[in-house]
Amino acid sequence: MREGPLMDKVIITVTVDCSMSYPGFKGMPKIDDVPAVADEYVRAIDAGASLVHHHGVHYLEDSIQEDGRQLSRTDFDGWKDLTERIRAERDAIIQFGIASARLEEKVALMKLRPEMMSYAFNVHDEYFRPDPAYPPNEQYAIHTRPELEEFCKAAQEHGVKPEVESFYTGAFWNLEFIRDQGLLDDPVWTTLFLGWPGGAWTPPTEDSLLYLVRHLPPRVNWNVSVMNPKMQWRLLALAMSLGGHVRVGWEDNPYLPDGSPSRSNAELVEEVVKIARLMGREVATPDEAREIVGLSAKAAADA
Repeated sequence: MREGPLMDKVIITVTVDCSMSYPGFKGMPKIDDVPAVADEYVRAIDAGASLVHHHGVHYLEDSIQEDGRQLSRTDFDGWKDLTERIRAERDAIIQFGIASARLEEKVALMKLRPEMMSYAFNVHDEYFRPDPAYPPNEQYAIHTRPELEEFCKAAQEHGVKPEVESFYTGAFWNLEFIRDQGLLDDPVWTTLFLGWPGGAWTPPTEDSLLYLVRHLPPRVNWNVSVMNPKMQWRLLALAMSLGGHVRVGWEDNPYLPDGSPSRSNAELVEEVVKIARLMGREVATPDEAREIVGLSAKAAADA
């Protein structure tokens, strides 16, 4: 969806937490050092990010549990603290991430009134080990259609807009299945994930991005996340040239275009702002981002 001058603005999402994806990256504060993590988000907003995708405080399970899943457990107090610290300092769309949390924990987190919340519309099968000095971090879960229905019903009841996480085109089929039941409001917001290692992997290539974009359902605004230090910058530029939106931050890739480690998430945001402006796309403010995403004025005011 791309109509009019407002729709040509680019939304930059920032996601700070690389404790699972790049556990050896030295810039990342401890996950429970909430003031330091909040400061990373605040500086990234100042640099041009208008959407904050945060994971609160959470801990990865060390093995597959009795329900057949290996996911994350939520520290609700830590999550609340981080959310309040960001909101007290800056205005931005607050999107609760950690799509790997179980449904009951996601619904409980809705009481903190995020404007958006992520949910994987495909399986979780992820394997993070960029540094062999660290053991792999893995996640596994099947997200059934009844589970997706229950999540979207709860999101509507709480006034939370879902972010549909799409790792491959099967998520598009589920998106349409759920929308046909009146459980997703237009425009739908989805993030396309390329280069994320594991059984849900889509390669981080130009062909992959073009394929996903060409097969998107109608009335969908799209964002791109690339977990590949070399290809990320090329694919974000391609995404913006196609009218899409982009996500940066230490979770996806903590390295600058020249391969050097970034000193802050703000540095990564600054780089993508430069690329966007060179391509003739201005960066959306938080209020402009809300309008593009399809958040109501009431949801924005009450959050």
